[in-house]
Amino acid sequence: MKIKVINKSAFDLPQYETVSAAGMDVRANITESVIIKPLDRIIVPTGLFVELPEGHEIQVRPRSGLAAKLGITVLNSPGTIDPDYRGEIKVILVNLSHDEFELRPAERIAQFVFARFERVDWELTDKLSDTERGAGGFGSTGTK
Repeated sequence: MKIKVINKSAFDLPQYETVSAAGMDVRANITESVIIKPLDRIIVPTGLFVELPEGHEIQVRPRSGLAAKLGITVLNSPGTIDPDYRGEIKVILVNLSHDEFELRPAERIAQFVFARFERVDWELTDKLSDTERGAGGFGSTGTK
């Protein structure tokens, strides 16, 4: 699938890092480093504007290395870029570590995963069908 994109950043377009990767790494479009203090959040521009086909979204997800090693993650994960949005894509990052984090220009900050979605119509009812699980949730099927 081809997606129309305007790249106003000084960096290359997001790309897949391996042949089987589901997500494309996206970079911070900043001109100088920014310090993210513990528990602070910032909105990071990417310089990217897209035109998605109807029925498709971009899911903005954390990069596992930043999250696991440094405590830097996408706050509203996964964020959604809707097909009718034409503004600059920005990423909300949060520092969940105890240390300051220096975000550098062109740093890979998140992943874009392209996905189909469906819209639904609600059908109001008084009863749902029975299942083996029923209303059990939050660990009701076991923790291991």
